[in-house]
Amino acid sequence: MDNILEALTLVADLRVLLGICTGTFLGLVMGALPGLTAAMAIALLIPLTFGMGPVLGVGMLLGAFCGAIAGGAVPAILLNIPGTPSSVTTTLDGFPMARNGEAGKALGISITSSFIGGVIGALLLIALSLPIARFALEFGPAEFFALGVFGLVIIASVSSGSMLRGLVAGLLGLFLATVGSDPMTGALRFTGGEPALITGIGLLPALIGLFAVSQVLQDVYSRTGRRAAEAVTQSFDRARPPFGLIARAWRVVASSTIIGVIVGAIPGAGGSISSFISYDQARRMSRTPEKFGTGAPEGLIASESSNNATAGGALIPMLTLGVPGEVATAVLMGGLTIQGVRPGPALFDQQASLVYAIFLAFILANCAMFLIQLFGIRLFVRILGVPTRVMMPLILMFCVIGVYGVNGSVFELWLMLGFGVLGFFLNRYGFGTAPVILGLILGALTESNLRRGMTVFDGDWTAFLLRPISATLLLLAVLFLSAILWQNHKFRQNDKKAEEASQR
Repeated sequence: MDNILEALTLVADLRVLLGICTGTFLGLVMGALPGLTAAMAIALLIPLTFGMGPVLGVGMLLGAFCGAIAGGAVPAILLNIPGTPSSVTTTLDGFPMARNGEAGKALGISITSSFIGGVIGALLLIALSLPIARFALEFGPAEFFALGVFGLVIIASVSSGSMLRGLVAGLLGLFLATVGSDPMTGALRFTGGEPALITGIGLLPALIGLFAVSQVLQDVYSRTGRRAAEAVTQSFDRARPPFGLIARAWRVVASSTIIGVIVGAIPGAGGSISSFISYDQARRMSRTPEKFGTGAPEGLIASESSNNATAGGALIPMLTLGVPGEVATAVLMGGLTIQGVRPGPALFDQQASLVYAIFLAFILANCAMFLIQLFGIRLFVRILGVPTRVMMPLILMFCVIGVYGVNGSVFELWLMLGFGVLGFFLNRYGFGTAPVILGLILGALTESNLRRGMTVFDGDWTAFLLRPISATLLLLAVLFLSAILWQNHKFRQNDKKAEEASQR
């Protein structure tokens, strides 16, 4: 109790509160810009923390961490551009809602879900840090392979339209994940002699190309962008937090938050996997799963509550074990070290009051994220009123800046444009772009851990089935795939009965 009271004293400082708010605001701005991830937001703010006290510096970095993750939802909803990789599932229902005149409602759902998921994730971080950290340590090659397989099964669920087309798009993503050097031997594969492809296809140009550039091409080709901007009237009276709707979807919030915390605590998993798993689970729990992908609020709730809960989960192995859960927490860990905070088991014994101060700062960062976005929601919605002839060049400009600014590679710009053309045709013929991204993200994880596991187990593939965690995940993958197939069969039967009834 003394440690908690001391932590409250450390956080209840005007400078600390202003630092958290400043970091959160800057994180929101950076997360909303294509190409600036949470890791980059933290890295850019680390120099500003030099000379600050530990609580002030760490609070600012945590604010940037929360803000960047939540900020990625704004362009995902308004422009179909995921600000961060974990915002891909936000586009599936957020953008259709914006196109249907419900941008304010979609942003309100996103802001509230992010806040609730983040706060609950922070509370679970406080209560379950050590047990979840021990669980994460059990993950080896077999468990990561099984997690990858489980994630790949979700391709059949997030596919827009035909499940077969979605699987084809997912297989395309898996093939693209093999480009680059072999993870075990270092042999080059499908690089075509291009040095930039030795490390594989970058997620950033693929993400921005498939979602942002393809959407620009679609609007220009169909010439519906201007008509949509003129015809769709946004409802500003619903640009507020829909607490009633969130309360009715409490099961989705609870399941997505728990999934986000657990997956976030597994080093190397990240928000992309947790958001897809949460989205699939929400679709499975829904009474109207056919509405997902067309503007279902439950899909948006699942994606955003999971994203911010993952942030809390990612802090668990970093603080308790000194093992960063993802790239953003690796950068954050560097910032903590600069501030004299050394994550690991000894941290809880030697600097307990500082640990509680970090927990409180993380909760306050989520509160600041909620308030800042709440006051800016009407401004965000007005973005849709910008004429298409102005908006399209601005989107392309931000895409080019975002991709080129990371590595300064002209080849990645061409890669982005190539993925834009690919995404245009995938959407046009009903294949969808989300399965490609999911395959690209999970392909490298699944392949590398499969081959690493076969090496560790001397070629005995049965070891993947005998380890408890990997066996459970593989069994769940089989059950989920069976459920998806059965669900699609029922949909086809219902459509057939409806067609026969209409003919009568």
